[in-house]
Amino acid sequence: PVPMFVTQHMPPLFTSFLAERLSRCGPVRVHEGKEGMTVLPGNAYLAPGGYLMIAKRDGTTVKIHLNEEPPENSCRPAVDVLFRSVADIFGPNSLAVVLTGMGQDGLRGCERIRDAGGQIVVQDEASSVVWGMPGYVAQAGLADKVLPLNQIAHEITRRVMEHRTTPISR
Repeated sequence: PVPMFVTQHMPPLFTSFLAERLSRCGPVRVHEGKEGMTVLPGNAYLAPGGYLMIAKRDGTTVKIHLNEEPPENSCRPAVDVLFRSVADIFGPNSLAVVLTGMGQDGLRGCERIRDAGGQIVVQDEASSVVWGMPGYVAQAGLADKVLPLNQIAHEITRRVMEHRTTPISR
């Protein structure tokens, strides 16, 4: 019942293939983000390789905006950029999920989501190929939950559905 945003550190072309593949594998339609695309509940938007993607309010709708500003955390796309925009728009209704990956991308964005009253779930070290990104968030004390990969989808569903009816206590 909510929109989802995904940043995967991948080069151009690969993200369009990933979006197509993910759309075929599950019930959620996954789009590679395009400039000006309207964000809809129940859809996922994957940041295209080579671009920074943000969500931005446009009247009563939310739209995708892309730019080629300098990389952040040596990444373009970068999770921190996306998370900051999500926190600014959705505030306490934000849920950040950080999965395996190298570096600190996601840490500063999670700080912004935490400051906005949102929630954060990260992948545990044992199930991560590289525990850099989720590890930095967990070690900073920002994660509400640290879970193995096979439990994260259930946790996302639980938090989204529960938050729609009652506030979630951390």
